[in-house]
Amino acid sequence: MVSAETPSTRQRAGTLIAFRYRNFRIMWFASLLSSSGTWLQNVAVPFVIFKLTGSGVWLGVAGFLSYAPMVVTGPYAGWVADRFHRRTVLIVGGLAQLVLTLALWIDWVNGERRVGVIVALLAANSFAAGFTVASWQAFVTELVPREHLLNAVTLNSAQFNAARAFGPAVGGIVLATLGASWSFFINAMTFVVMLIALLFVHVVRVERARPVGRGRPLAEMWTAMKYVRTERGIMACMTVVFALGFLGGPLFNLLVVFADRVYGIGDGAYGLLAGCMGLGAIIAAPFVAGRGTRMRRSRILSIAMVGYGLALIALGAAPVAWLGALALLFAGAGYLGISSTLNTTVQMQVTESMRGKVLALYVMVLTLAVPLGSLLQGWLVDIVNVQVTVAGSGLVFLGVFAVLRLGGNAFTSMDDLSRGSLGQPAPDSQIELAIAEAESTEAAVDPF
Repeated sequence: MVSAETPSTRQRAGTLIAFRYRNFRIMWFASLLSSSGTWLQNVAVPFVIFKLTGSGVWLGVAGFLSYAPMVVTGPYAGWVADRFHRRTVLIVGGLAQLVLTLALWIDWVNGERRVGVIVALLAANSFAAGFTVASWQAFVTELVPREHLLNAVTLNSAQFNAARAFGPAVGGIVLATLGASWSFFINAMTFVVMLIALLFVHVVRVERARPVGRGRPLAEMWTAMKYVRTERGIMACMTVVFALGFLGGPLFNLLVVFADRVYGIGDGAYGLLAGCMGLGAIIAAPFVAGRGTRMRRSRILSIAMVGYGLALIALGAAPVAWLGALALLFAGAGYLGISSTLNTTVQMQVTESMRGKVLALYVMVLTLAVPLGSLLQGWLVDIVNVQVTVAGSGLVFLGVFAVLRLGGNAFTSMDDLSRGSLGQPAPDSQIELAIAEAESTEAAVDPF
């Protein structure tokens, strides 16, 4: 019997192929809800801090303390991810974040409204989340077969960015109608949903080389650093993710300054403006998850980095809100292309025995860059203005791209699929053909 499947249906199936796996579906929808709650709260936090203080520096401090603790937990996160069942790690970390988010809600409804308490709870939440980030990144590889990893990583990024569109839009409405306390409470309830979802996910324990003895997290992180220095593709990813975090990471917290000082829009409109980055990522997701699997990663990254840098410059120059929203759409699309490509490259090129430690190092680099960038850009907002600060960041980001692209083979090394436990010792064209064929056929067995 001749199949009625057409090239267009095969392409659609390939774009969503990771959804064929039950565990991935459960975690994807639970993560979508949880991420939406996080972004809903992320709208409220800079808003209340800016309203309480009117200070860009305080926004920078809040951004710093929301990420800096992850740098401390980074070495231990990799150690945990390589030694313990990753689902268990995610459950423990989720419980801790639930308690801390409820504490933030209780403090707010009691009428205290102290900036110091808010940033302290944000720092504690970041500390708890830091232990789970590497485990979550590695956990994705246990939800789908390795030939669909790029698709799963991209769809995972898509849900995060879908939440970044949906969460801030709803967050603006909640903030304007119900107040910040409801933003905190709703976010806490989404952690409950995530914990329930984790209880329904059953994965086969991955047999991986476990280090002998108790191990030393700091020593193992040093080992990971030495390993990364020998992997040109992964090293290039580390460089780009630092630039992305340092120059682009503070942007979300600064949008409240655009809304208040530049555009003069209301609370609800501020939430919609913040949601434009996520909407841009949603628009770009089908291309990255579908056709992007058949393009060299260096090419995807080049397009995304140029687009992201130009979008930051355009946002800085935009005199009215609708032009700023348009620039944020392109920024969101560029961010998705960059983050998906970097994550996939690291996952494909790292060996399994180093996966947890290298992913922890990757997160450490990002979480070091974002707080440092937040402090600097928050200070610059008060010294010059938010438009010059953001436009200047975009210009420097394009400079980083030019140095990496023209200064050597950093980008082309990302295309090497002969390295790592997920790579194959075959020419790129053969690997891409195998992936395309796998995406156009039904999975014979549900591995979970």
